Amino acid sequence: MKIGLYFGTFNPIHIGHLIIANHMAEHSDLDQIWMVVTPHNPHKQKSSLLDDYHRLHMVHLATEDFPKIKPSDIEFKLPQPNYTVNTLAHLQEKFPKNEFSLIMGEDNLNSLHKWKNYEVILQNHNIYVYPRLNSGEIDEQFVNHPKIHRVGAPVIELSSTFIRESIKKGKNVVPMLPNKVWEYVEHNLFYKK
Repeated sequence: MKIGLYFGTFNPIHIGHLIIANHMAEHSDLDQIWMVVTPHNPHKQKSSLLDDYHRLHMVHLATEDFPKIKPSDIEFKLPQPNYTVNTLAHLQEKFPKNEFSLIMGEDNLNSLHKWKNYEVILQNHNIYVYPRLNSGEIDEQFVNHPKIHRVGAPVIELSSTFIRESIKKGKNVVPMLPNKVWEYVEHNLFYKK
């Protein structure tokens, strides 16, 4: 089975994430998309994150009506901070019959050369890239790379940061979140402070 790994802190998961994941599930050769909830992104402050299990629960709520999209807590069991190359090695060992690929925005492709052992990732895994506005100049080594596939997904410029800041300011974010996620956030008074 071909599985696309969509990594994120999902703090919170929003409709932009679902639009991209669903587009990859329906318009690429990937069989399933796993939304990998990252406990600690090495490039983000841990203090700004909701508890891991709250974020995982929101991904469950958001994806339950999408049979090709699955939540994953695989990184919860791995040493932190999490590095993608280690997660991929662990998944390949645990599920040897599956083929794992990465899903990332063009903005992440720009910084791929800074990732730990990025050459190993590119050697062993395909990368599906969705467009972003203002993603900057793509490093030449990645422009025509045989393992990098550009997917003409919709351009979604919505961020979890914007949603958190909007909630803090008392703004209505209902259209930006899956219904059950919004209800969960509202019920638990998340991001209010």
